[in-house]
Amino acid sequence: MSKTCTTARSNARRISTTEAPWVQWTLIALALGFMVLFLVMPLLAVFVEALRKGGEAYLEALKEPDAWAAIRLTLIIAAIAVPLNLVFGIAASWCIAKYEFRGKAFLTTLVDLPFSVSPVVAGLIYVLVFGAQGWFGPWLAAHDIKIIFALPGMVLATVFVTFPFIARELIPLMQSQGNEEEQAATVLGASGWQTFWYVTLPNMKWGLIYGVILCNARAMGEFGAVSVVSGHIRGQTNTMPLHVEVLYNEYQSVAAFAVASLLALLALVTLVIKSVAEWQHERELQAAAELPPERPRDEIPRPQPA
Repeated sequence: MSKTCTTARSNARRISTTEAPWVQWTLIALALGFMVLFLVMPLLAVFVEALRKGGEAYLEALKEPDAWAAIRLTLIIAAIAVPLNLVFGIAASWCIAKYEFRGKAFLTTLVDLPFSVSPVVAGLIYVLVFGAQGWFGPWLAAHDIKIIFALPGMVLATVFVTFPFIARELIPLMQSQGNEEEQAATVLGASGWQTFWYVTLPNMKWGLIYGVILCNARAMGEFGAVSVVSGHIRGQTNTMPLHVEVLYNEYQSVAAFAVASLLALLALVTLVIKSVAEWQHERELQAAAELPPERPRDEIPRPQPA
């Protein structure tokens, strides 16, 4: 009787999750058509427009001093913002996932705040705080400290909009892992830093890699918040997205799409690195699943005394 019920449930599950072939092919065609129309074609259009006047014009646009300045500034901002978010993201995720305390829900909400605030509003916040008419503006001007329309303001805006990426990758992962291993390390006499370096960090390395990849891609492609605090000073405070806007507004479409193609290549490289990381992670999981289970201590043969 139980065997019959099991077979019936299996058949019902198979019927409920299997569609007719024409339905499957229709859904696949719709998904592929959507991807081609909204993802592949715009990406191809960027490279086609960038190479419209030939490779010589493409390289000439990238050799322009202002373009090099924009590329250099973008890399500098990413090189500062990503490590800062790495430290903040690890600290926030470790605190939220491993400890129970009052205000934990509020802290989690603050981590998600940049997702709900428009990047333009985020940039305006820093203008109101550090601008010439802002709260600290007169004091900064008196001490000749430039934040708005300078590199520090652009870094602050980038850190704000990219803060959740690493923390949001790590929090679910660390919550699913629990804190039993950390408690065991503490019982065995490990210090806090030893527990972090030898237990927590190896367990979260793949989530950390994913978060860093996404954070770096967003940092290099951020437009709204950086646009507000940059001042659009050509050759000084224009990042790659801002430089593309300037060139396009000046009807230099080939040069604009040439710089935009670098951002598109960055997106493709990011996807490749993320795919390789996921593939490596899957290999490690499969290798761990294929390991033979450990034998209980009582079953381990002991050497017989002579």
